[in-house]
Amino acid sequence: MKPEVHTEVTAEELAQVFDEPAPDADLSLYGVEDWATLAIFWLMALAVFLQFFTRYVLNDSLAWTEEIATYCLVAVVFLGSSMCVRLDRHIHVDLIFRYLPHGIARGLSTAIDIVRTVFFAYAAWLVWRFMEIVGDETMTTIMMPKNWVYACVFLGFILMFVRSVQVGIQNWRRGYSILERPEAFDSVTV
Repeated sequence: MKPEVHTEVTAEELAQVFDEPAPDADLSLYGVEDWATLAIFWLMALAVFLQFFTRYVLNDSLAWTEEIATYCLVAVVFLGSSMCVRLDRHIHVDLIFRYLPHGIARGLSTAIDIVRTVFFAYAAWLVWRFMEIVGDETMTTIMMPKNWVYACVFLGFILMFVRSVQVGIQNWRRGYSILERPEAFDSVTV
């Protein structure tokens, strides 16, 4: 591990930093699932605030806000998971890869990419089958089909599958994955 290096900075040097123009925002790092997740997150936040306000301020809660917030949370989790797949940020254990020979580590990493991709495809198929079974079921408090929620889960798994294929191809072209060289993935780049 590299030791931290702290450089002395004078007050004048620090003050000059605030005079520099702010860097331009780079929105190219974000995928379509990021923006959809953000929109659903704010819808969930609005529902939670409305629930809190009507329950504790008006003393007359709206029952549907809790159900909507719950379903929004489900959508945020599954659509947000595709973002984690794209950025290779799901929890993983890379300790064993430090002690394996390069060829074995590469083969195991490729096998993990394949198993992950197959799992997402299979999970998407299972959700699709589930949607066919409960197709006409409605939500408890409002007359909306639950299939909208399941469609978000299905879309999340499809996006995870697509992103997993992309990550697997990138790992294959690069010649290593985050499991083999975690230090190469410290910065947030897509």
